Amino acid sequence: MGLPAEQVLDELRALRAGDLPTHGGHTLAYVYDSGLAGLDDLAARAHALASSANGLDPTAFPSLLRMENDIVATAAALLGGGQATVGSVTSGGTESCMLAVHAARSARPEIDRPRIVLASTAHAAFHKAAHYFGVEAVTVPVDPATFRADPAAMADAIDDRTVLVVVSAPSYAHGVLDPVPEIAAAAAERGVRCHVDACIGGWVLPYFRALGEPVPDFDLSVPGVTSLSVDLHKYAYCPKGTSVLLHADAALRRTQFFASAAWPGYTMLNSTMQSTRSGGPLAAAWAVLNHLGDNGYRSLAEQTLSSVRTLRSGIDGIEGLRVQGDPRSTLLSVVADDDTFDVFTVADEMTERGWYLQPQFGFESSPANLHLTVTAANHGSESELLTDLAASVTAARRNGPVSLSEELVAAIAGLDPSQLTPEQFAGLLAMAGMAGAGTPKRMAEINAMLGAAAPGLRERLLVEFLGVLYTPTPPPGEDRSTH
Repeated sequence: MGLPAEQVLDELRALRAGDLPTHGGHTLAYVYDSGLAGLDDLAARAHALASSANGLDPTAFPSLLRMENDIVATAAALLGGGQATVGSVTSGGTESCMLAVHAARSARPEIDRPRIVLASTAHAAFHKAAHYFGVEAVTVPVDPATFRADPAAMADAIDDRTVLVVVSAPSYAHGVLDPVPEIAAAAAERGVRCHVDACIGGWVLPYFRALGEPVPDFDLSVPGVTSLSVDLHKYAYCPKGTSVLLHADAALRRTQFFASAAWPGYTMLNSTMQSTRSGGPLAAAWAVLNHLGDNGYRSLAEQTLSSVRTLRSGIDGIEGLRVQGDPRSTLLSVVADDDTFDVFTVADEMTERGWYLQPQFGFESSPANLHLTVTAANHGSESELLTDLAASVTAARRNGPVSLSEELVAAIAGLDPSQLTPEQFAGLLAMAGMAGAGTPKRMAEINAMLGAAAPGLRERLLVEFLGVLYTPTPPPGEDRSTH
């Protein structure tokens, strides 16, 4: 026998103590908190009831089939679907987006080098899909002031090799909605599929509209929209990871599926990228959706919208800060309006005060900024957040902007991402004062260093950093070289 159960759980609790808080609204990225007592317990109990069931075969576990169809029907009703709408529950937004690309690519086998057209603000999941599936991503710059996709430029980018056009509702970086009707119409005119990435906004925007917020049309009711993704582990407040990929009809979904009888075992038949799928996340999502219902989600959306409005107004009232673009959802992008401080230091100062704001690097017309994902749990604590944010700006201004040494900047400029070696990366870490890489508490200098690197080099540096982080430490006394 190994360790006693309670000792294992105690060690797990000790490990979790070092993580960002997932409740209370202090972590404004990665997590989505309803603030409702008992909801997590309901989800955990439902998860436990179905965690041993396997979604690989719906005929063996018909309860999972029923729950998945229920969830898809609920999503379709919320997001403009009709009687022909079908869908699948996936492990998350990235899988939903990748399956949308895969289905579009597989539907056009006669195209040797297929392309997808997407705005430069589209989620990186579509670049991942292009990388995995051998599709060329044609990236179209957005309006430099509004950060919305340009319908004319998107239409001009569509050609005979285009299999999919992607729009965001909203884009993650700035929280703005692309002009879905115009772009979907341009795609339809060329006989090309149009996917709406509503992973983060799909479960909240319909309620914002019902509450009087001017939300542009974006869902499956828009002519030309052929598929849409929405994450349940975001504003449906379900446990991770559950997402839904909707298709306007079954014919569009057919190329998403995979079947193989080319071996002596069971015929593999998959609706998603996974084969074995625990029934736990599906059951937890089903339970939460049924428990909250339409009225529950409207109430949560009302709290979230109130918080978004309060925070947006308050941030614009802090000297030196400004919200970018015209966000219509729950996401705010905050920039520094003068050069006496930098936002990376503000992020560190907020961390010291118990808040996590996500740093975003400069890209095209968007300077370095801080990303805030606002949830229902932020309702009631807006003044505390704004007070700490103002104090963090004061502290950052007192410290002054992050300054990289000329030697470090020159070293970064001289690196070739295609030739970067682990030794060079270790030298760069040492130069930046990060020898023995771990997870430092203050990240301003590191983020400034990454911000000075071109996107391709930044990707390569972070891949090396990830490799360092995900290197296990051998148990004491073990010599790994002998294994």
